[in-house]
Amino acid sequence: MRKLLIAAAAALSLVLPATAALKTGERAPDFTAPGAMAGKPFTVNLKAALRKGPVVLYFFPAAFTEGCNAEAHAFAEALPDFQKAGASVIGMTAGNIDKLEAFSAEKCAGKFAVAAASPEIIRNYDVALTRPDGTATKITSRTSYVIAPDGKVLFVHSDMSPAGHIRLSLEAVQKYRAAHRR
Repeated sequence: MRKLLIAAAAALSLVLPATAALKTGERAPDFTAPGAMAGKPFTVNLKAALRKGPVVLYFFPAAFTEGCNAEAHAFAEALPDFQKAGASVIGMTAGNIDKLEAFSAEKCAGKFAVAAASPEIIRNYDVALTRPDGTATKITSRTSYVIAPDGKVLFVHSDMSPAGHIRLSLEAVQKYRAAHRR
């Protein structure tokens, strides 16, 4: 039993999420990235998406992994609630980017775009998943940003567990909408 607990602890410590560099109120860096939507190639541009309203930009480690599949599915199911609040959703990853077309069709149910996070985007959003010694991996942490139409960060949630990302992001969008209805 002790060996099993040690092995589990070691596996969990292999990678750690970076602390999100962008704080609430800071300007989110603009980007254009190749991606997919509904199984088709799609170019994602943050500035263009923000013209339509707030954007939930969520980073995930890799397409077709258990937690990322669950998170994409949950975002797809909650998309009508995000749309009702005037927001769009964009997923980004540095992992398995060759599988984004299939992932967008299957796990995102064709409802929102997913894109390939370049090293510059990863650096700008501080979403590199790091090892315990601080060295970066080649995949992104699980971090969600809610960005206002003016480009300012409204909310940040960084946690490797997908639980909470959808609910907390939706609450931030709804709070923003309520404050801007007056």
